[in-house]
Amino acid sequence: QVHLVESGGGLVQAGGSLRLSCTASGSFFNLNAMGWYLQAPGNQRELVATITRDGSTNYADSVKGRFTISRDNAKNTVYLQMNSLKPEDTAVYYCSCNAEVANRLGVRSSYAYWGQGTQVTVSS
Repeated sequence: QVHLVESGGGLVQAGGSLRLSCTASGSFFNLNAMGWYLQAPGNQRELVATITRDGSTNYADSVKGRFTISRDNAKNTVYLQMNSLKPEDTAVYYCSCNAEVANRLGVRSSYAYWGQGTQVTVSS
């Protein structure tokens, strides 16, 4: 019912910048919290940053001061501006959202949805 499409990943040198975008589409009533997570090879998926519908943000300590999360509610899109990138930022980045949807009976519930991931590679 909710489809997330990420873009903006790629290869960048250490110290460089990238901007990730993620747009939600489908049938939903509200997009509540949205966020970005990363997963490096052999590791578990971990939080990068989240943002509520009213703009409150939360960041992993490792990215504070370097990454900025933002969203455009009119476009159902969340962004991640990544500056001063380090080789250890290399991972697949996943977009996530908590969306309110309705079932066939019209009962509304909130569920978490994930994008397919976009690769970010930072070379030293």
